[in-house]
Amino acid sequence: MPEQILICDDEDNLRRMLSDHLTDCGYEVLQAANADELQATLRRVQPALVLLDVRMPGKDGLTALREIRETSQVAVMMLTAAGEVVDKVLGLEFGADDYLVKPLDLRELQARVKSVLRRKQLGRAQEASAPQGGGTVPFGTCQLDLDGARLFDGNGEEIAITTMEFSLLRVFAQNRGRVLNRDQLLDQAHDRSWEPYDRSIDLRISRIRRKVERNPSKPEVIRTVRGLGYVFR
Repeated sequence: MPEQILICDDEDNLRRMLSDHLTDCGYEVLQAANADELQATLRRVQPALVLLDVRMPGKDGLTALREIRETSQVAVMMLTAAGEVVDKVLGLEFGADDYLVKPLDLRELQARVKSVLRRKQLGRAQEASAPQGGGTVPFGTCQLDLDGARLFDGNGEEIAITTMEFSLLRVFAQNRGRVLNRDQLLDQAHDRSWEPYDRSIDLRISRIRRKVERNPSKPEVIRTVRGLGYVFR
């Protein structure tokens, strides 16, 4: 069965162009003109990937992404205007898997779609083959539940974390005391969409530190090793 891709964009011409191209590439394509149609479609089907425009009238793409992540880990690729750095950062924080800048290059679109779907398949395969029963790992005064993918503070209250934040915490837990550079972190967390030179990994770790460190400005749990990367002590 061909993999399903759901395109959500308010531009009819763009949706048709992307649909025609991805159909020619062998995918089954569904379309939604706004966030409400997107949610209605996701209640009926579970596509392999969602292409989601950031700037839409009514409910925008970032709000739609945040709602998707409340119930689903479907792969999401954001479509953002050129130069909209804030959109890219927020998309990363809300759990996007990748982004493309408009105007779109169809060859780049095809390559990135393949890359995102391949990473998702690799992640599912590794999770299926991993031994069960991960237990908990202390991160400062917090506890990471590896089985439930949840983080708790010292009082047992749950701290909200994104899928990528959990993946990074799990990588650190599996490599205690080992210095990891950005490339290694992205590889082991199954996220190659955000290139290491764009510093997005630093943003993710900064957010994690605000959740697990007593003093995020002087981290003791996840430390920076100048010129090399990060280490979990």
